[in-house]
Amino acid sequence: MASQIGSSSITARARGTEQRLCKMGSETVVIDEIAFPTKVTTSKPLSLFGHGITDIEIHFLQIKFTAIGVYLDPEVIAHLHQWQGKPGTALAGDDDFFEALISAPVEKFLRIVVIKEIKGSQYGVQLESAVRDRLAAEDKYEEEEEVELEKVVEFFQSKYFKKDSVITFHFPAGSKTAEVTFSTEGKEAAKIALGNGNVVEMIQRWYLGGTRGVSQTTISSLAGNLSLELSK
Repeated sequence: MASQIGSSSITARARGTEQRLCKMGSETVVIDEIAFPTKVTTSKPLSLFGHGITDIEIHFLQIKFTAIGVYLDPEVIAHLHQWQGKPGTALAGDDDFFEALISAPVEKFLRIVVIKEIKGSQYGVQLESAVRDRLAAEDKYEEEEEVELEKVVEFFQSKYFKKDSVITFHFPAGSKTAEVTFSTEGKEAAKIALGNGNVVEMIQRWYLGGTRGVSQTTISSLAGNLSLELSK
């Protein structure tokens, strides 16, 4: 069951369902009882532009795995003016829009909080599989990418994803690198740096890749909020 976390079987939820999962506060957004700050500060303040969950549905039972928050430099809007005036529903199905978002040279930060406990190795294998498939589809899977992905799998291998554990991905502006962190109650946070641009790009595509993204609730939320910003 847990091995399906990164698969295409993860289902989208309607906007109404997502709204019931989330409520806005002055400083936090609550996603399935998990609070996400509306801003985080890395090298500069980043705003929460999208949120959602990963889940699967088995025999009409929804099983939730993680809650996701996507933080972006507000300057990202300047790189998306081509889509000004488009409604969020249209943007959610426009993969070119999300390619532009991924390639925009602005800082991005993903905060992923565990809802259902799993082994870190299961998450690592799913990430590896999703990234490898995307690399292979574009003929970019070479020895360097294989070594980098093995490093990611090894990083998560010994971790146990207890409820409320946090994984973050930090993508600096204009850089093809990423910093991945894992933190859980009672243990010191662990970090790993990724320097292979192809792998880093495909990790972004796994979470931000439009219709092929791992969480369609997150994609819908991003599309709606970015559409609102573009209309200002």
